[in-house]
Amino acid sequence: MPQGVLEVLLVSAKGLQNTDMLFNMDPYVIITYRTQEKKSTVASGKGSNPEWNETFLFDVTSNDSTDLKIKIMDKDSMSTDDFVGHASIPLDALFREGDIPAKSYSVMKDDAHCGEIRIGLNFTAQRSRGFDPMDANIGGWKQSGRD
Repeated sequence: MPQGVLEVLLVSAKGLQNTDMLFNMDPYVIITYRTQEKKSTVASGKGSNPEWNETFLFDVTSNDSTDLKIKIMDKDSMSTDDFVGHASIPLDALFREGDIPAKSYSVMKDDAHCGEIRIGLNFTAQRSRGFDPMDANIGGWKQSGRD
């Protein structure tokens, strides 16, 4: 797998199970790639069909392929935040193709489908910074010729 930048576009979710009994829930998303974690804004009062339209960047520096982990939470002010559901997105196809337009992924909770989350992915590979012996500008010295 090449090194580079993983761009995650968090678009929206739909059909999420509302964890608040009296009010619309206030969902947010925690996105994890390897040891890097990013948190979306809270979609206050948006309930089961929130929209975010936020972009997150992750550094890809390892040769190990891994999945992108998505965790949806409901922000609560009087108690701990409630777990809404999770999704796991394999990235092998992205690293081969470079771009996966926004599409819906199944959100799971207790091994049951509990909604969908819409995410777009983009991978930009970094060029190798290897030494090119044909590059005459390396070191700032060029052989001079006599006329």
